[in-house]
Amino acid sequence: MDLTKRQLAVLQHIRKFLESEGRSPTLKEIADGVGSSAVSTIHKHVQHLIDKGFLDRSHGKGNNIILAKETKTSQPSTVPGWMTEEPKRARSVPFCGDVAAGTPLLPESRAIPLEVPNCIHRERQDLFVLRVRGDSMVEDSILDGDLVVLERREPRDGDVVAALVDETTTTLKRLVRLRGRPILRAANKRYRDIVPERQLESQGVLVGLIRRGAATAG
Repeated sequence: MDLTKRQLAVLQHIRKFLESEGRSPTLKEIADGVGSSAVSTIHKHVQHLIDKGFLDRSHGKGNNIILAKETKTSQPSTVPGWMTEEPKRARSVPFCGDVAAGTPLLPESRAIPLEVPNCIHRERQDLFVLRVRGDSMVEDSILDGDLVVLERREPRDGDVVAALVDETTTTLKRLVRLRGRPILRAANKRYRDIVPERQLESQGVLVGLIRRGAATAG
């Protein structure tokens, strides 16, 4: 899979930064490292590298840029062979509708199959996809219209989850505990924490994101 010269420079800088600093670089640090003054342009390059299967995001505590599993090998100093290898095939995953205020999610029997790239699904079995509505998670780079891939499993503190609140509203937020009580926290300072009155049921944990327009329904 071909990369532009700029995408290759961004990828090489991220890899060197991870090796030398032991953490993921910020978009500003990537921009500085490749001599760019436009963080928004770097964000687009990073997203293209994610879509092409070379980068991934860690959705535990924080939303860090990491190397995708297929790229974690040694590399020559010029154009690495592992950068031109085709990622494994995509897989159909049920698309269960929008995540916003509303009722519980669509049952899979009525869901639309959607192609999810290997860099996201990585052979996980119990996955589904939702479309984000609203701006409550923008500080985690989860934007209105994006598709989020979720895994049905028990969430951990700090995970981003699609949660059913008091059996009435499904929302995408970060799960945190305040004095031992589970709450849902937005990644946007304009929104208050959601504290369920009776029940909070996690329906899925975020494992990947597909920027709007980057996926196709099958």
